Amino acid sequence: MADLTRPELIKLIATNSGKGIILRGADLTGLLLNHLYLAGANLAYANLSKASLTNTDLNKANLDFANLEYADLSEANLQFASLRHTNLVGADLRTVDLRDADLREADLRGANLRGADLTRANLWHVDLRDANIIYANIEGAKGVPAEVEEWLKNRA
Repeated sequence: MADLTRPELIKLIATNSGKGIILRGADLTGLLLNHLYLAGANLAYANLSKASLTNTDLNKANLDFANLEYADLSEANLQFASLRHTNLVGADLRTVDLRDADLREADLRGANLRGADLTRANLWHVDLRDANIIYANIEGAKGVPAEVEEWLKNRA
């Protein structure tokens, strides 16, 4: 998919009447995509590095293999989203809703997950080195790395 500008993306969303749009492999690097409705969107393999998606609705979106390095997803809704093998290095995920999300083999090194809700998320083989998980809720999450469980146990 060719590079898109924010106005082109908004037009595409409006034309699609709120249904999941297909942006597979799109280059959205550095775009301001705050407060958009992208629920159910297919963003697999998309490049969203350094993009701002604050308070964006990505419920049930497919972000498998996407590049979200240093992206701002604070307060975004990623409930039931698929983020398998996704690059989230250094991403801002403060207070993001990741309930029931699939993060298998995602790279979250250095990500800020402060206050994120990871209830029932799939965290198998997730790399959380140097990530900030203070106040994150991982209740019922699957595959929580042993070092994270140990840190949470000692925190209590």
